[in-house]
Amino acid sequence: MSNTFRSLANPNYRLWFSGAVPSNIGTWLQRTAQDWIVISELSDKNASAVGLVVFLQFAPQILLLPITGLTVDRVDRRKLLFVTQFLMSMLALILGFLVLSNNVALWQVCVCAFGLGCVAAFDAPARHAFVADVVSESELTNAVSLNSLSFNTARLVGPAIAGLLLAWVGAGWVFLINAVSFIPLLTALHLLKTRMPAREVDNSVENKKSTANFLDGFRYIADHPAMRIQIIMTFLVCSLGMNFAVYLSSMTVHVFEGHAAQYGMLISIMAIGSIMGAMITANRSKPTMLFLTLAASGFAISSMAAALSPNFISFAVALVALGLCLQMFMTSSNTLIQLSTDRRYRGRVMAVVLATAMGSTALGGPVVGAVSDLLGARWGVGIGGVLGFAAAALGFWFMRKQGREERKIKI
Repeated sequence: MSNTFRSLANPNYRLWFSGAVPSNIGTWLQRTAQDWIVISELSDKNASAVGLVVFLQFAPQILLLPITGLTVDRVDRRKLLFVTQFLMSMLALILGFLVLSNNVALWQVCVCAFGLGCVAAFDAPARHAFVADVVSESELTNAVSLNSLSFNTARLVGPAIAGLLLAWVGAGWVFLINAVSFIPLLTALHLLKTRMPAREVDNSVENKKSTANFLDGFRYIADHPAMRIQIIMTFLVCSLGMNFAVYLSSMTVHVFEGHAAQYGMLISIMAIGSIMGAMITANRSKPTMLFLTLAASGFAISSMAAALSPNFISFAVALVALGLCLQMFMTSSNTLIQLSTDRRYRGRVMAVVLATAMGSTALGGPVVGAVSDLLGARWGVGIGGVLGFAAAALGFWFMRKQGREERKIKI
């Protein structure tokens, strides 16, 4: 098997991966349909309404942080994922029936988005930590990259399909299709019950004391300067740059005067770059701080290029570069932190990392929406680039500081 897909040689990871692909496609079907009906049907083409939904969907990552990481480290992750995936499918089912009954309102979409966010607050760190349970340490970098490849391949296919389905059958059926798409992953999790090796549990008094406090994740990060810098960089990049649902829907409606299919196309075009980024990181043995910083620089430049694009074609080209750099940054950051974290603390540390990424996205959603409504959709894209330059500057500063300290030690 080629180096890029070497983790698929692991039969347990292959089963997990095969279940995750259709589930990820369904997730992107729902995201696209949800954002589109908010801006086109449930509000007066208001990007701030999309920003509000984004906020409600990602805010629970911060609100529930005291219990999510600790839960992921203390319970059977496979069972936890089975519960979270089932609850997500039920939420999609509820939203689908609301839309099909013609009784859907913006507040109902907001409630469903918040409920989904609460479930995802447990699901996301469990997913990331579960990969380390399925594969060996040597396979982890490749497995994380393939997970990103799966997610972004779905982001390429899902929105494009969603755009067509929205025009043909409507948003209600899109939500119901997403509910069905969880079945393969639920099946895979059930089959892994008898195939997964038992998790090693440290029952020492010291470990029980350490795992009893969710603050251990913060303490662990505080003791590792490189992790602190990476998390700050993640906050800067994700807070405004990850809100593409807000600025792409605004660009579609206000700048290009497009429809649902065009909105889905823009997300899919961005996903082309994301897939390329996942392939690049999958081929690397281990990410570095330099690679992470260069990815942040590329993200900043491509964001500015997208904001200044004079027409749809140039905007689409800039989106490919934006997706590529954003994916390389996020995958490298997550992998670098996982490889640097003791297995006992991995769930709590990843909960902090994901809460930073999703929480900052939640906080940035209303900001991007307000800027897009007040100053124009192009400004909504461009402000992400400004913080991208700040993240890159921080990364270069830290590497320079590290270099000086290493030279002092040698002297």
